[in-house]
Order: sequence, then structure tokens, then C-alpha cells
Amino acid sequence: MSGKLSVVATPIGNLEDITLRALRVLKEADVVYAEDTRVAGRLLGHFDIETPVRRLDAFKEKDKAPEVAERILRGERVAYITDAGTPGISDPGGRLVALVRAHAPDAVVETVPGASAVTAALSIAGISADDFLFLGFLPHKKGRVTALKYIAQSPHTVVLYESPHRIEKLLRGLREVAPQRRVTLARELTKMYEEVVTGTPDELLLRITDDPQKKRGEFVVIIAAE
Repeated sequence: MSGKLSVVATPIGNLEDITLRALRVLKEADVVYAEDTRVAGRLLGHFDIETPVRRLDAFKEKDKAPEVAERILRGERVAYITDAGTPGISDPGGRLVALVRAHAPDAVVETVPGASAVTAALSIAGISADDFLFLGFLPHKKGRVTALKYIAQSPHTVVLYESPHRIEKLLRGLREVAPQRRVTLARELTKMYEEVVTGTPDELLLRITDDPQKKRGEFVVIIAAE
């Protein structure tokens, strides 16, 4: 009898944001596959969950998927988590699910929803989010200029992720292609130093330049529709 693959969302910062269902699924699983076993170990240890953990990051999805499928075919309950948030959203998980479905087509694949930085940021940005375009991380080099021009021409609100090392570069790029667009930077969501600021790209650049502390942490960047 086939088992089950549970794709489990975990907190993006504050551990209190984990759901009761997620805790139950992680406790009842025969094994947890995780993007990083160290991060997973801290999470599971905090909640006294002793389920064995195996590594499955973006580089191992293809190789590990048959192993996961075999476990499921033997009737095991497998949970998959990433370091934070919902797997498959600019995180590993998508290929794993596709490959498990191919190897074990009769297996149950369920979502255990929870935190996501995208929706968390949109909920406190103060803009209409009836529709939006999510682009994840922009290319670092090749294709970046094209992506910025695409954002500038988009009739939709655009949401993307950026690292603290490239946030200034992103804002300078937006200043070139969309100098008057309203941009919201949400960083350290659900953590002690959570901050959400809004302005033009130039205004936000000045803010970050004046206080380097303001560019610490991972960013959700929201470029409002015109």
C-alpha cells in the first residue's frame, strides 16, 4: 500500500508560526527530508520532534527522488521541508514532487500549507494584491537588464526576492527603468527587526546608504503597478 509525501511549510522566522497540523505531520512521519539537516534539526529539536532527517537540497532532488518514491511505495510517510517557508516557492521541492509523481503515480502527495514570505509581505504592503506577478530571484548577470525592463513595463504589481548583497544593485536598476514606481522593501519578516518601508527607488537607496543596518536580512521587494 502506498504511503504519502507531505510537503510542509515551516516558519520564515518566528517559530510560533508553525501550524498544529505541520507539527503533527512532522511527528508522525517516518522520515523528514530537508533542504538543510542542520536547520531542520534546530526546528525539530525546538518542538521535541525526533523523526529522522535526511538531506535533500536543490542539487539532490533528481538523485534522491527515486529513494523517496521507494519509501512511499513501501507505505512510509515522508515529509519534505525547506529552510523556511513553503517548499517549491523559490526553494527546492517542485522537481521532487514531479519525480515522485512519475515514480509512484498512485501515491498521495499532500500540501501542509503555512508561512510564505510572498503573501506575508503583500499583506502589510498597503497595496492592492488582487493580482500580482511573482518573479522569485532575478538573474544575477545575464538577463537581469531584460528582467528589469519587463518589470517596468508590467501592468501588474511585481514581487521578487533579493539578498542583502544585491539590494542596492536592484534599486539602482529600478531607478533607471522605473524611477517613479512605488517600491516596498520588506525585510526580516516575523523576526525581531522586521521592517517594511516604501518609496521610490531613489528614496530607498538613500535610506539604505544612510544606514547600512537597513540592508541586512533577506528582502521581499514589491513594485506596485502604475
